[in-house]
Amino acid sequence: MTTIDSFKSRKTLTVGGKTYTYYSLAEAEKNGLEGISRLPFSMKVLLENLLRFEDGRSVTKDDIVAVKEWLVNKGAAGREIAFRPARVLMQDFTGVPAVVDLAAMRDAMKQLGGDPTRINPLVPVDLVIDHSVVVDFFGSSSALAQNVAREYEQNQERYRFLKWGQSAFNNFRVVPPGTGICHQVNLEYLAQTVWTKTEGGETVAYPDTLVGTDSHTTMVNGLGVLGWGVGGIEAEAAMLGQPLSMLLPEVIGFKLTGRLKEGVTATDLVLTVTQMLRKKGVVGKFVEFYGPGLAHMTLEDKATIANMAPEYGATCGFFPVDAETLRYLEKTGRDADRIALVGEYTRAQGMFREEGTPDPVFTDTLELDLGDVVPSLAGPKRPQDRVTLADAKAGFLASLENEFKKPGEATKTAPSSNLRGDTFELGHGAVVIAAITSCTNTSNPSVLIGAGLLARKAREKGLKPKPWVKTSLAPGSQVVAEYLAKSGLQADLDAMGFNLVGFGCTTCIGNSGPLEAPISKTINEADLVAAAVLSGNRNFEGRVNPDVKANYLASPPLVVAYSIAGSMQVDLTTEPLGTGSDGQPVFLKDIWPSPQEIQQFIDAYITNEMFRSKYADVFKGDENWQKIDAPTGQTYAWDSKSTYVANPPYFVGMSKTPEAPSDIVGARILGLFLDSITTDHISPAGSIKAASPAGKYLIEHGVAVADFNQYGTRRGNHEVMMRGTFANIRIKNQMVKDEAGNVVEGGYTLHWPDGERLPIYDAAMKYKAEGVPLVVFAGREYGTGSSRDWAAKGTNLLGVRAVIAQSFERIHRSNLVGMGVLPLVFEEGTSWQTLGLKGDETVTIRGIADGLKPRQTLQAEITFADGTVKTVPLTCRIDTLDELEYFRNRGILHYVLRQLAA
Repeated sequence: MTTIDSFKSRKTLTVGGKTYTYYSLAEAEKNGLEGISRLPFSMKVLLENLLRFEDGRSVTKDDIVAVKEWLVNKGAAGREIAFRPARVLMQDFTGVPAVVDLAAMRDAMKQLGGDPTRINPLVPVDLVIDHSVVVDFFGSSSALAQNVAREYEQNQERYRFLKWGQSAFNNFRVVPPGTGICHQVNLEYLAQTVWTKTEGGETVAYPDTLVGTDSHTTMVNGLGVLGWGVGGIEAEAAMLGQPLSMLLPEVIGFKLTGRLKEGVTATDLVLTVTQMLRKKGVVGKFVEFYGPGLAHMTLEDKATIANMAPEYGATCGFFPVDAETLRYLEKTGRDADRIALVGEYTRAQGMFREEGTPDPVFTDTLELDLGDVVPSLAGPKRPQDRVTLADAKAGFLASLENEFKKPGEATKTAPSSNLRGDTFELGHGAVVIAAITSCTNTSNPSVLIGAGLLARKAREKGLKPKPWVKTSLAPGSQVVAEYLAKSGLQADLDAMGFNLVGFGCTTCIGNSGPLEAPISKTINEADLVAAAVLSGNRNFEGRVNPDVKANYLASPPLVVAYSIAGSMQVDLTTEPLGTGSDGQPVFLKDIWPSPQEIQQFIDAYITNEMFRSKYADVFKGDENWQKIDAPTGQTYAWDSKSTYVANPPYFVGMSKTPEAPSDIVGARILGLFLDSITTDHISPAGSIKAASPAGKYLIEHGVAVADFNQYGTRRGNHEVMMRGTFANIRIKNQMVKDEAGNVVEGGYTLHWPDGERLPIYDAAMKYKAEGVPLVVFAGREYGTGSSRDWAAKGTNLLGVRAVIAQSFERIHRSNLVGMGVLPLVFEEGTSWQTLGLKGDETVTIRGIADGLKPRQTLQAEITFADGTVKTVPLTCRIDTLDELEYFRNRGILHYVLRQLAA
């Protein structure tokens, strides 16, 4: 509890007969923080956090004054603050390794002579198991049950471990498989908008804030809850009571005016916003939405936009609390007392958006008239590459020629046979996956009911998806399945092949499952550029399915439409989707539902009772979960034979005091990479190939290829994960070329001085045996995409001491520091290409050992193969003093462990 209150902000608020203590921004404004009522709403949340935690050490009076001064410098001052989120949200891919680390820390604490039970979450942590279900079965009424059975069969070890964690740790709850996607469960149930805590005999009210181990944590910003994705490493620190070090952000105001036209969806809007903000450049900044257009948006539309903050590069995309927030809390069955508190508290704090009040002060602004948004997709490789529906065919053909280097092949086809008795020809752009998936859209009834109505109308016309399309529906919560079933629309989706396949992320995170063998064979033998259309948020190369090169993000109704058209080479705005049962051509406009039809279904079939009943026993789980027999005890009984969960080596030989970090001398280059290397490229993701180092390891340990599962489910085993780091099938290490001089795809490098081509893991282990440190070079936006802790952990375990890039994405940069890897950036205008690097050079970086400071300039000496030496200035991207402490301790977990052991 705070012992200092420099601005006399501590007050009480009575709501419904209950009295709450709170830290009043209005009082603070009177007592020295003049003008703060004009701060962006998101900044008010940060200010309240500082007022509540002012202790003179981690939060000082000067830190609080810096927020007032923000009104003048608008974030340009780069002031460091300590932020303490109210809670932490995890999904199982990132949650399992986080719990593995906590279990390993308990063992290490014991070895250091401390009490292992001190390693315990100090803030509430919710882990939602949503990343493990795979679309192995589809297109039938039994698909859901079959996929669930397969999920439990493959993940027993992981689920047993999580069940142990649920009983061993305080403040830790697990939402079992089959419930929904963590961000939708957060939006519909876990989030409270205003959080309360009883301490010292009084109830304190404060804004609901969080960090999550998934970048789409930002979805809850649509509910006025400030939160964003962090690496598992930062989340573990927050769980263990460490403040998150951050710079006071620049806040970009995004003004929305007007309203969406008929036929335009929230997905079209979010793809437009994503493109605009990527163009603007908002990496590391807050985005806050304001303007009269908010009055015409549902909360689900706001959540859709907030969700995709990682795609537009922002830390968060924040929507203030308003009347629509209260309506949504009521609609989703929240407690009436809580809803009343949210309204009263946010009004008292100046955190409630009202029409007619002055706009906040922003760092910079941009504007969109909602009436200008048109139907759109994004692809074939990045979420920001928006293309209008009218231009989608032309856009694909241009990509075929330019991106995929297949000029003159637009009409190329190859026969595919023996698929359930069908014979047909496949060509470039054949849509082989049509998936209604992901947290972005499956929280939004307007697009899901829209998809159901479009399926109904298509069914009435006698249309069917093409036989080569793998169709699936994976809702973000059980509530969605309930209203689709009650409305009768699920029967129409079933008839179109969009049967329920599971409650989880599925195709959006690469869990699309295999294509049917004849389809896969044809694509690979004919070297076709096949396409996926998914209602997801990510379409990076190699992510969705290894057989699919072109991936398009689209609204759920368009997913259904493309399953019928069967090809990206059909212009849905001018060409028929197909021929109806009456022999007449059917166009998209003939079956597109009106907003009025959609709203009628929402009003008739979605009730707050539905939410209450579905979330009544949310932590109980189904029969499968209840049958899992988990171990007990304060420390985990590691199974040496497990290929899923293993005790990581981070704390081996750790002493109570850290050794000083050393300079990097004579390092070799593990990889030379271009711009926009994503965490999906770096971190192990998707399927495990038998011939890969990870596949060989599993085979050596008696695992059959059919039981490999995927990298995501094996994140609790460092042996598998370090072998899969930099092993993405689409990554291109510019050091490695074929005989024709083309860069080779896949996780390979050259080992020097012998020049042998090896998988990156094998080369790294060879260098390790030789005692040679490693560095990686890259271009701009290194580490874009989801918060993948293994992108940093794997880099560390391979022996990489530093990553030298032109720029970093926010989460990955801090994760590298959190694992003791040094992020360095070139001066503007310099790159590894301008230096003429080939990969056979050695690199020495001095200045690390003596008095390293945040953002210090270091000198790299690069020695070329011919003996030439170039000295290159690099900026150390350890940004704060806290980060420097983590780096000196070899990582954030070591730092926390030493603090607790002391």
